[in-house]
Amino acid sequence: MAEANPIMLTPNQRIRRQVAQRLSLRKPQEEALTILADIADRIDWRGEVDTQALLADIAASFPSVEIFERAFPSLCFVLATGVGKTRLMGAFITYLYLTGRSKNFFLLAPNTTIYDKLVEDFSRQSSPKYVFRGVAEFAQTPPIIVTGDTWDEGRGIRGSQLIGDAIINIFNVDKINKEKGRIRSFRETLGESYFDYLAGLDDLVMLMDEAHRYRAKAAANAVYDLKPKLGLELTATPKTVGASPKDFRNVIYQYGLGQAMADGYVKEPAVATRENFRRADYDDAQLERIMLEDGVTYHEQVKVELELYARQSGRQSVHPFMLVVARDTSHAKDLHSYLASDDFFNAAYRGRVIEVHSNQTGEESNEAMARLVSLEHDAQTDIVIHVNKLKEGWDVTNLYTIVPLRASASEILTEQTLGRGLRLPYGARTGNEMVDTLTIIAHDRFDEVIREARKPDSVIAMKTLTIGEGGDITPEHREVVSVPTAAEAIFTGWQLDLPGQVAEERAAYVPPTPEQVACADTTMQFIRDKYERSLSGGLADLRKPEVQAQIARDVRQATQAAQGSFETILPEADVEQLVAQIAIAIADNSIEIPEIVVLPSREVNFWFDDFDLANLEAIRFQASSDTILIRNLRTDTQRELARSQDGPRETRVENYIIRHLMDFPEVDYDSQADLLYKLAGQAVERLRSYLATEEEVEAVALEQGKKIAAIIFGQMRDHYRETPVEYRARRVRSFKALKPQQLGVSLTKRLPLTEAATPLSSTPSYLFYGSKKCPYQFQKFDSDPERRFAAMIDSDRMPMVLKWLRPASGQFDIEYDRGRRYEPDFVVECDDCKLIVEVKAERELSDPVVLEKQRAAKAWVKNANEFAADGDGKLWLYVLLADTHVTESLTFAGLLAHASE
Repeated sequence: MAEANPIMLTPNQRIRRQVAQRLSLRKPQEEALTILADIADRIDWRGEVDTQALLADIAASFPSVEIFERAFPSLCFVLATGVGKTRLMGAFITYLYLTGRSKNFFLLAPNTTIYDKLVEDFSRQSSPKYVFRGVAEFAQTPPIIVTGDTWDEGRGIRGSQLIGDAIINIFNVDKINKEKGRIRSFRETLGESYFDYLAGLDDLVMLMDEAHRYRAKAAANAVYDLKPKLGLELTATPKTVGASPKDFRNVIYQYGLGQAMADGYVKEPAVATRENFRRADYDDAQLERIMLEDGVTYHEQVKVELELYARQSGRQSVHPFMLVVARDTSHAKDLHSYLASDDFFNAAYRGRVIEVHSNQTGEESNEAMARLVSLEHDAQTDIVIHVNKLKEGWDVTNLYTIVPLRASASEILTEQTLGRGLRLPYGARTGNEMVDTLTIIAHDRFDEVIREARKPDSVIAMKTLTIGEGGDITPEHREVVSVPTAAEAIFTGWQLDLPGQVAEERAAYVPPTPEQVACADTTMQFIRDKYERSLSGGLADLRKPEVQAQIARDVRQATQAAQGSFETILPEADVEQLVAQIAIAIADNSIEIPEIVVLPSREVNFWFDDFDLANLEAIRFQASSDTILIRNLRTDTQRELARSQDGPRETRVENYIIRHLMDFPEVDYDSQADLLYKLAGQAVERLRSYLATEEEVEAVALEQGKKIAAIIFGQMRDHYRETPVEYRARRVRSFKALKPQQLGVSLTKRLPLTEAATPLSSTPSYLFYGSKKCPYQFQKFDSDPERRFAAMIDSDRMPMVLKWLRPASGQFDIEYDRGRRYEPDFVVECDDCKLIVEVKAERELSDPVVLEKQRAAKAWVKNANEFAADGDGKLWLYVLLADTHVTESLTFAGLLAHASE
């Protein structure tokens, strides 16, 4: 049996985990917090800190810390731009406050912009970026915020007299120096100056944001006179600024840009050029114009993709902008004149270009920085011209295109250039490549940038794009078009104005009146919002006169207004007639696709069967020397290693392994403690069988505990069991009325459904029309085999096919791979069945993702068929079709030969 009091988290360890969970910390943020927790354990918070002894202790575990670089302990945490330094500061404060180490904090900012941002993020609870969201203690009693503008009001002093209050002072370097006389002057209420009051606090913790900005400044030295108990520096670039930058020597944690890209916390960088571009063919002026034109070409493509993604996903729309980096202020002025002129895209960007640049010393003015910050919410700006590299405090997420004019390859790849545009607008990657990519237009440096990025010490691996006809980004104009069904278009008067379209191409019909359009819109909204769920008989119920009458009553009641109702505009009989026509049209022109949810019918219990570890001889870890052992530790601390001299030690060697086993989500300690101790004990006995001393056994268990736990859990998986669970499908909706589809298209590129694009690879850029059986007038396809399949089922060759469509986002609720949504290529309604059809290249038929989608679709088909009798009675089938099968000789029987239930 396990001990009555087995491995347990200490109160501070429990607080650390809670902080990480409440603040939803990312992996690097949680790793940094773990290190802070370790350091906090080493500090004497009630007495004087022996700085040299503390440095020696920390350096033993973290060799990158050579000196503190201050008269007080100061450690630097390096986090790549976009990963979340501000939230990490909030986590540091929360942890130190909740563990009782400190309630007095001093945040230092390098400039006014960052100062304002910190005040906003730490004080305004309604802000979406409020750093303490989720911390219950601060929700009830928020920290007292003292700023460089409010310190003399005395709120920090008054707050310090309230037991339990956390006090956060937020200042910037310039503000302290400008008010140096006042903040250091005698205050009668204190009996000393406010500066001296802060310096006298025995638990003051200083957090320095963008620490590299004032590392070498004499102006910051006055702030360091506060001599806090602990200094925490945060930056993405641990070097001093200036002509001779120096590396920080107190870095305790580093999470670089390359790691952030690999882990998906920021956008992917890409570099773009024209296909077959030769720099020698152009002078400097021509090169600039080409790069600007191609930059705008890419920018416009991004605008379409972002709008399309927002419409399809229902998420907030993001307006992107393009950054042009000029070499000096005169150059920036010339660029502004050109980009806003008639010569540049026919003055399309007049009034949509702003110019912000540095002052004579090279530092951005606060006004310019404020203008940059507002871009995230300014949909009127497309192009920003800026001089030199951008500095910190600029947290916009909608920069997608950078045109660095006359910049070197090494300058392009710096975090100062890339970092400003790497933040993700939705906080995480979406899976849409353009939404998740930052692109650099670098015609003149393309090869150099690629070579630079491929160097072993490069922080990034960049994608490559070509711009131009036949390239990844084509120059034709694209826009997002909302395409309703043909039936909806008739009742709402929707028409797509196509360039060059002749009158004969338009359907001849009498446009509805505005009153009829309003009535039609309301009717369709009611059907989608209410009757999809309430009509148990499916689309057929829409043909019933009593259902049509009920919809008409809902429409009349909903449209009552101060100016009257439809009865005063349309006669009641006309309303009922129009509602009936719309209901029948929806029933006739839709495919009945139910919405189904699958829920477990009872609680799931899981466990691991008892077993003994096998292949124990594979465990051959050796104890390292103390120095090497410590150097390899990140989450395991020096104190635990040096336990033979001082500090707490685990009561059982097995605990060093079990604490890592508990990190696996499948492991529940309370119910599985006996098995965990048994298996960990067998692993420890293996160590004892070949290691000479118990000290070596303990050292290996500590150093290699995570790896040993992984070996054990790998065998535990083979003995995992869970109660057989029955899942019950439930039909939520009997059908879904078809909604307008959102298409990103070039209106000048359209073809009949029966005609192939030239070349075939350009198929995705075309709008196809002329279908006889699809409810939508226009379609887009990802490949020519998809177009050929659509043309085949649309033709008279397959009269048994009644209707088909390309499902829009959200039309199906098929999930695969932990909640990802599967959108099939086609849904086809036939005389006696309905098909979900996926057309894939033959080489992709065995792809794991394709097979997982097939599995998920078959499960959906099985569940849908349970309710077929309640609707139109037609059974569903799933078809996975290779592109090589889409031939002129394919018959309907041949198509069904590939079907499965």
